[in-house]
Amino acid sequence: MDILVCIKRIPDISGQVTLDASDTDIDDSSLGHTTSAHEECAVELAIQTAAATDGTVTVLTVGPAEAVEQLRAAVAVGANDGILIEAEDPGAFGAEDIAQIIGDVIRDRAEQGQSFDLVLLGNDAADTGDFQVGIRLAYDLEYPVLTGIQTLTSGGDSAGSGGSGTIEARGIGPTGTEVFALELPAVIAVQEGGVDPRYPSITGRMKAKKARIAEYEAPEPGTGNPRIGLELPPEKTSEVTILGEGPDAAGALVDVLEEIGVIRS
Repeated sequence: MDILVCIKRIPDISGQVTLDASDTDIDDSSLGHTTSAHEECAVELAIQTAAATDGTVTVLTVGPAEAVEQLRAAVAVGANDGILIEAEDPGAFGAEDIAQIIGDVIRDRAEQGQSFDLVLLGNDAADTGDFQVGIRLAYDLEYPVLTGIQTLTSGGDSAGSGGSGTIEARGIGPTGTEVFALELPAVIAVQEGGVDPRYPSITGRMKAKKARIAEYEAPEPGTGNPRIGLELPPEKTSEVTILGEGPDAAGALVDVLEEIGVIRS
């Protein structure tokens, strides 16, 4: 089973988050970059599924030239190769644009003899919260689509390179685990929690440096980014009350413990 995994270069927001001058994106000028946990799980599921079916894994991203770093990180853990659709200002593209661009590359690869049985994406964009690309891509390709999936099991009968077959997909729904049998080719949006992404080995890192990364130039935005703006939640503040110092604080501490029910007077 040949699998395409679409990933996104996002700011590493482990520190303080600020918005850019337009208030429509995160200011990443002083931040590192990574991929989301959803997409790391999508890469892991792709690697496991491809290994079980003698298939391949290709990772794709739409982003600046620096996004090759995220592609090589995916190769380091087991993907075979990568596709960079270079866009110096990826924020100018809306979800409809991104889906169209990915769809065009998939069709171009099919004309060249490489068809993908399965396309995986993260369930949503970790930096902007967009949930649309996977569904829009499926509609563009006229493929069936699932979202919120955490594990995959090959149903067999896949001929590879676009051949027919099935995939069993599981995710957590409102009433518990949901199980789907999906005909291939298909698009699946992956939610974290079903698998643990692996860490790259030294051999994997060396392989990633030499891996083939095909490059395409992104077209001009069609629909464009319709996002009006982002808002940061108000900062949470905390208050600290000093009960006293040394033995003088003992009485006040007892009063607090009685107040919260830890001890009784």
